[in-house]
Amino acid sequence: MSTLPKQFLLGRPLRSSQMGETLLPKRLALPVFCSDPLSSVAYATEEILLILALGGTALFHLAWYVGVAIIVLLVVVIASYRQTCYAYPNGGGAYVVSAENLGRNPALTAASALLVDYVLTVAVSVVAGVAAITSAAPSLSKHAVALSVGFTVLLAVMNLRGVKESGRIFAIPTYGFVIGIYAMFAFAAVRMALGHTIRAESAILPVHSAGTYTGLALVLLGMRAFASGCTALTGVEAISNGIPAFLKPKSKNAAMTLTIMGIMSITMFAGITVLALVYKVHVASDPTELGLPAGADMPTALAQIARASFGDWTFLFYYVQAVTAGILILAANTAFNGFPPLTSILAQDRYLPRQLHNRGDRLVFSNGIILLALAAIGLVIAFKADLSSIIQLYIIGVFISFTLSQGGMVRHWKRELAGTTDPAARRHMRRSQAINASGAVVTGIVLVIVLVTKFTHGAWIVTIAMPVLFLLMKAIRRHYDSVAEELRVDAGARPEPPSGNHAVVLVSRMHAPTLRAVGYAQSIHPSSIEALTVGVDDSETEALRREWELHGLEVPLVVLDSPYREITRPVLDYVRRKHHESPRDVVTVFIPEYVLGHWWEGIMHNQSALRLKARLLFTPGVMVTSVPYVLSSGKKYKYKERGVKASSK
Repeated sequence: MSTLPKQFLLGRPLRSSQMGETLLPKRLALPVFCSDPLSSVAYATEEILLILALGGTALFHLAWYVGVAIIVLLVVVIASYRQTCYAYPNGGGAYVVSAENLGRNPALTAASALLVDYVLTVAVSVVAGVAAITSAAPSLSKHAVALSVGFTVLLAVMNLRGVKESGRIFAIPTYGFVIGIYAMFAFAAVRMALGHTIRAESAILPVHSAGTYTGLALVLLGMRAFASGCTALTGVEAISNGIPAFLKPKSKNAAMTLTIMGIMSITMFAGITVLALVYKVHVASDPTELGLPAGADMPTALAQIARASFGDWTFLFYYVQAVTAGILILAANTAFNGFPPLTSILAQDRYLPRQLHNRGDRLVFSNGIILLALAAIGLVIAFKADLSSIIQLYIIGVFISFTLSQGGMVRHWKRELAGTTDPAARRHMRRSQAINASGAVVTGIVLVIVLVTKFTHGAWIVTIAMPVLFLLMKAIRRHYDSVAEELRVDAGARPEPPSGNHAVVLVSRMHAPTLRAVGYAQSIHPSSIEALTVGVDDSETEALRREWELHGLEVPLVVLDSPYREITRPVLDYVRRKHHESPRDVVTVFIPEYVLGHWWEGIMHNQSALRLKARLLFTPGVMVTSVPYVLSSGKKYKYKERGVKASSK
């Protein structure tokens, strides 16, 4: 991307010394890291009701118990991750905690779970946001895939601009959503206190049972509803991953932000669940199950609650729908702030390509952001932006990382206790260890429930994707280790210059680039030097011989015969023979190249030099040197960097 369009989209590059300017205060950290868990309350209750609807309205009362269980789980997980914030001030993601306390394989398991979960977070959040938009504007339903892809690209661009800048923008819909939900609660409370009977628009629609649920079947249905409602916990771990992005004191600010997020998530989830049951909200994945015609648009549970709560205040309903769509789409930002740093750490540990470790112009991990966006777009297209299908893949990765992280924290406190004798410090550590142990046990149990209840509904895809990713990371590490071992030199090793250096200048015709290449080859004083051309057209070859003699060059011209008009193979064969004649010597091939100012000019010139370089790079004992010749269009192309001006001459 050229400089001006890139700066227009992403902003001016930042120096490495400006890293401190990108740190976040709590008011910006909340929308950056907590948009996912805050937005999850918009659809968590609906997911519970969708499962319970399989047993008809008679089972909706179970939503009370499921909701309480999820709230207890939220409290335990948030309390557990508060301990992680203080224990790992440099970022205590599940991968880091597991690597330090449980070993390499558990750490890679946690990493693969998180990577898959982050991709799903983007897909689910964007598709859920688009569903909120289509609930208010049903005519847009047919464009759900295009809208989802467009919003994903927009999020990627915003994150490429930098964490702090994106945080300022994302704060508006995040805080707007929180205000809208609490305003909805206030309206509902006032109207009910005044004696109004409020019912959702779907309350009169019948919910047909898909079967008889008693005994074990009822237990399994309740467990499945609980597993679906656990979407309310997604993104809770993001703050512990991003502690380095907070202003000092980092751990304290991160823990406080986590607590604020927990209070908001729990109260909003509880309020929406209560109102859904009081208003008798009915939902179904298939509209025909509610007696509606096939293909009918079914408003989301939150849309029904908002419409019923605000009554005649219609504009407030549209406000809630707008900010709900905004925060659901921006909930993907949690993944955009978790996935790139995790891939950077994995790349630093040589489990992913090194390019993912580098920061871009805006001091963010640009390659990780782009990779996440592409993976999420692929998922959205593959599942045709169908939330019910994608969400079945969700949650498993979350609870794998929860369980491993909390288990690693238990080991962490055990090690800390072994090295501490202060009674007060030991009491604090034992309390923290007990909290993390509770978190490990509870999330481990939930993981089993989620895996069992969701496996046949699509979660098997995740159980395949995670091991594949795990094995891929192991393979990448083996590659880097083998390369490092092959490139290793012993202490005191000295460079061994070759016995001789034979220069071969590739020539197609007599022109200025050829003379420059010959002159440069002579300047290194090789053991021998010769020009090499391939005779494809007899008349052109003879003309080149005459011009070569006319210029009186002291460099001999070697002509290779090519009856089949090939260029690459005769040159490769000649260079290989040259090296085999003197294995202790090297052959340096000089290739004259045009440098053009515009990409489209390259289309009008053949790419034989590029093909030759690509093949010669794999030839042992051969060095390849490009000798550029800048044409007039290239001389006009100037580039600028901070404090530096340069142009080709």
